[in-house]
Amino acid sequence: MQITNQIGDQHEVPTEQGVEEGSGKKYLLPFILITSLFFLWGMAHGFDGILIPHLRKACELNNRQSTLIDTAVFLAYFIMAIPAGMLIKRFGYKNSIITGLLVFAAGAFLFIPAANSRTYELFLFALFVIGCGLTILETSANPYAAILGPAESSSKRLNLAASFNGLAAMLGPVLGSMFILSGKSFTPVQMNAMPDTAKAAYLLEEASTVKMPYMILGSILVLMAILFYFMHLPSMKPTHTEVEIKPGFFSVLKFSHLSWAVAAQFFYVGAQVCVTSFFVRIAEQSAGLDEKTAGYYLGIYGFLFMAGRFIGTFFLRYVKDYILLSIYCVISIILCIVAIYASGIEVIYALGGLGFFMSIMFPTIFSLGLVGLKSNTETGSSWLVMSIVGGAILPYSMGTLIDMKHDDIQAGYIIPLVCFVIILYFGVFGHKVKNSIS
Repeated sequence: MQITNQIGDQHEVPTEQGVEEGSGKKYLLPFILITSLFFLWGMAHGFDGILIPHLRKACELNNRQSTLIDTAVFLAYFIMAIPAGMLIKRFGYKNSIITGLLVFAAGAFLFIPAANSRTYELFLFALFVIGCGLTILETSANPYAAILGPAESSSKRLNLAASFNGLAAMLGPVLGSMFILSGKSFTPVQMNAMPDTAKAAYLLEEASTVKMPYMILGSILVLMAILFYFMHLPSMKPTHTEVEIKPGFFSVLKFSHLSWAVAAQFFYVGAQVCVTSFFVRIAEQSAGLDEKTAGYYLGIYGFLFMAGRFIGTFFLRYVKDYILLSIYCVISIILCIVAIYASGIEVIYALGGLGFFMSIMFPTIFSLGLVGLKSNTETGSSWLVMSIVGGAILPYSMGTLIDMKHDDIQAGYIIPLVCFVIILYFGVFGHKVKNSIS
């Protein structure tokens, strides 16, 4: 059976039989390369959960100011999503991926002058540049992974690739805790009592710990760009089996399931970033852990996130994707309630559980939103990537709420709780495909 699931210039998706028999020769290596991108941008986001408490200390920030780290990264997704889609259409997936890797690398290298000058604004600019590179990569890799096989298995394929994003979500905090967090903390009273020269030296030393990890990351990204330049990625040939409706950029949202997917993705990314951004702080405040131990617990959270991706991919063989999404949302709502009202190590257990049950949400929402879009898939993909701006807005709201509640981190977790309620609606009702464009 010939399946057409066009993206951009209309691409031919191989038949089910062709995938089974020829994927080892033609599609396996491209899928591995694309999957490596999921890992790399997962490392960038894995570091963010460490950067927020670290730069809060090194640059002397409050909770609201520290969440601008998320704002810088995820605002780039919103701004760059449309240009990224245009880049793919004009220059193709391969060249777009190379561009994304080089922009990502440029942002990583900017951490060196930012650390040398201890300039928070330059850190934010570097993170914005990284976010631009990530946007190009995600806008390219998510739909490309979706079309490397039959449409009905796109959720499983995306979840498998995204599982390596989960692996990075585990390794990123662990490596960040080892090489970025110093373990040195002083109270405001102690900081005020320090001589100015000692205080300046301490803050500069704290800021400088980011240089080596980001220099290594940038170098790896450049090497990956060179690898992609010399590697062949299969180009899907155009086929025309039917006349398709091609609405404009905004009118494509008349596909109601896409509109709900965009909303669900906005709140999902916001919820995930809220959980990870304040994980170290809530571990220190509610469980009494020091920052390095809290960072390692964030790595365990990442491990559970990764495990959830692999186990969720297995479950998707037997359970409809929207049903599994809905079940995971209900459990996530319960875990948020525990995180808000529990005390001690139980709070960390609840957040670890959230890592597991959030794991399949992004790729599942993404694939459900693209169902039936055909030649409008590129536009739908751009909208779904733009919705990642939720990671810029909701953590800032959470930080504001925490500051209003006199640094009560647990109270802020009402934000992700509300997010999961909205995603649950998408899983139960909003995902249903309707022919809404005339």
